[in-house]
Amino acid sequence: MSTHGADAQRALRNVLGTFPTGVTVITTMGADGRLIGLTVNSFSSVSLDPPLVLWSLSRRSPSLEQFPVGKAHVIHVLADHQAQMALQFANPRADKWAGVEYRVDDDSGAPTIDGCVARLFCQTESLVDGGDHLVILSRVTRHEISDRAPLVFYRGGFLSLAERSTI
Repeated sequence: MSTHGADAQRALRNVLGTFPTGVTVITTMGADGRLIGLTVNSFSSVSLDPPLVLWSLSRRSPSLEQFPVGKAHVIHVLADHQAQMALQFANPRADKWAGVEYRVDDDSGAPTIDGCVARLFCQTESLVDGGDHLVILSRVTRHEISDRAPLVFYRGGFLSLAERSTI
């Protein structure tokens, strides 16, 4: 199958959508003091020593320039009750933060959102070309975890893992 054209891209997206992923909202403070937040499901662990994670951002994103090397940001692993928040931060709109309760972290200066499964406080370590995306390697400086159930994205929709079983 050709890897070019809209049909081929849609087919590949459908295949990739069969891999369930967690859902994150990544936040930072713009140089102008503007709150920055975006939904990302391309999040993955990389290394425990040093503590590194990665995520990617479309080169068409208006937030592309907000994550240079050294930039502090927070990766929020969303809980199953935060699907609406994931949609709110995924869509381009003038004020993605409308109705969102947050606080600015004293150490990083980045906005944080409560009610998540986990938060990773990070700094951009490096930027890597990833085709139509920019891959952002982030160093974890500290982290927090809760006992909430995560929000999962699968085949274009959200699921909950509130009732997990082991196999």
